[in-house]
Amino acid sequence: MELMESILFTDEISHVIQLAVAPVFLLASISGSLNVLSMRMGRIIDRGRRLNEMMVQSEHCDAAEVDEEQRQLAKRARLTHRAIAQCTLSALFVCTVIVFLFVDALFNLRLGFFIAFLFIVALSVLIMALITFLREIDMGTNAFQFGRYSMSGKLKDAATKAGKSASE
Repeated sequence: MELMESILFTDEISHVIQLAVAPVFLLASISGSLNVLSMRMGRIIDRGRRLNEMMVQSEHCDAAEVDEEQRQLAKRARLTHRAIAQCTLSALFVCTVIVFLFVDALFNLRLGFFIAFLFIVALSVLIMALITFLREIDMGTNAFQFGRYSMSGKLKDAATKAGKSASE
């Protein structure tokens, strides 16, 4: 009889492992997102450092322009930090889901509703992180200039103002 119970228990655990595979893949994708976000944060910080050096070393840089770019970088850094925190929180919820899958299987606590709720929370926090990341990308692309042109295809304000003042 004990052999039969052991086999059934092993089958249950095997089933729980199969159920845990999907959340583990989700963890892998979240870690990829964290890698991308960390790289973006590093680039934002590097650009801020470069702007600080430019202000110290150069007398003929436009202080107002540098200040505006630093303000934008600070906003982007806050958004990136928030997205990193949200991705990390989502990963923690996914890990909690996996743990409770096994706890439920071992102790038969009937935690199905609770586990489903945790998974929904994990996905909701991940959605918030992706939306935050999208906001940061939008800020970054809107701030970027291709020569005199912005991402929207419009002329840069300074070039437009120079054209207006020359015609006045």
